Amino acid sequence: MINVIGLGYIGLPTALMMASHGVEVIGTDYNRELVATLNAGKTTFKEKGLDELFTEAVKAGIKFTDEYQVTDTYIVSVPTPYDKFSKKVDACYVVAAVKDVMKVCPKGATVVIESTVSPGTIEKFVRPVIEANGFKIGEDINLVHAPERIIPGNMVYELLHNNRTIGADDKEIGEKVKNLYASFCQGEIIVTDIKTAEMTKVVENTFRAVNIAFANELAKICRHDNMDVYEIIKICNMHPRVNILQPGPGVGGHCISVDPWFLVGDYPSLAKVIDESMKTNDGMPDFVLNRIYEIMKEKGMTDITRVGLYGLTYKENVDDMRESPTLQLLESQERHLANGLKVYDPFIEKEVVSNQYHDLDKFLNDVDFVVIMVKHNEIKENMGKLVGKVILDCHNICKIPGVYHI
Repeated sequence: MINVIGLGYIGLPTALMMASHGVEVIGTDYNRELVATLNAGKTTFKEKGLDELFTEAVKAGIKFTDEYQVTDTYIVSVPTPYDKFSKKVDACYVVAAVKDVMKVCPKGATVVIESTVSPGTIEKFVRPVIEANGFKIGEDINLVHAPERIIPGNMVYELLHNNRTIGADDKEIGEKVKNLYASFCQGEIIVTDIKTAEMTKVVENTFRAVNIAFANELAKICRHDNMDVYEIIKICNMHPRVNILQPGPGVGGHCISVDPWFLVGDYPSLAKVIDESMKTNDGMPDFVLNRIYEIMKEKGMTDITRVGLYGLTYKENVDDMRESPTLQLLESQERHLANGLKVYDPFIEKEVVSNQYHDLDKFLNDVDFVVIMVKHNEIKENMGKLVGKVILDCHNICKIPGVYHI
């Protein structure tokens, strides 16, 4: 039996996928309200295919509880934020979960850390916890790192098809965990050592962050000298060895906006390109806010309450707001002692910010200036409703004449 610890954006889909493929699974989370929701037959966030997967897993016998189980395999999938001052990974949730596992696990159990961590985190933080509880790693407890590799909006497909990495001290244990993931994973599964597995996951997200930063920096340069960044990128990408990404209003989520900071925190004198790239990405919400004020001035607008931000999530067609550029922009606006921007997102039903709307038509009726922060399908399908508005399109999806870009 597998005890999956942490039933959030990664742990829940992983638990459901294993259960639906014949693995006996019990999911554990300290959040009793979340556990109660799952036991009531409801998922806790929106994701394509998740409800169907949930139904399959329940039929297969998955159970949810706030108690840790006595079993031979644990998968720890809890958040790993970073310290905003030191930029180092904050392993407190992983450490707390492992401590609780140590209270109930029998000798011979395998503890799999799925949470994304910086290289050396398991050595520095997890091993001491296990040893402090009287277990000898490799004899009494087997330790493995199997970093997740899925993206909100396409989780179910990527769980099935993405390649995976398993890091283990012992190759035989690594192969056993590989076989566990092979119960559902159709991609290639590589077995390596723990520190290499830690590093590869962080590097994957850092690669993406750096390339996004290049596109965002191009947008700033082109805006400074009145050039069309989208036309320039389109022409450059006709070169067979060039593939520049598209700029945007910022980077959110719990991967690209967080994981690269781990390397900056651990290697501050070496990770210079990464550091500057992250600063570029983190600066984009402020850049968009400045564009709003520039356009308002150009249009002779003075009432900030007639400006609306479309989109609260960090990316399109999901309900995930972690590190959302819109939330960052609103925080920046508050720091500048201004407020009043209206906000709407079709995926966010609960009230999370002031001046939040829950109906597109009502939102558009109350604003003269629309800032497209997120390219949800809804706005793409309703572009006609934006005619006559001042529009700042942060994703180059609007073809209405006179639209502004970042």
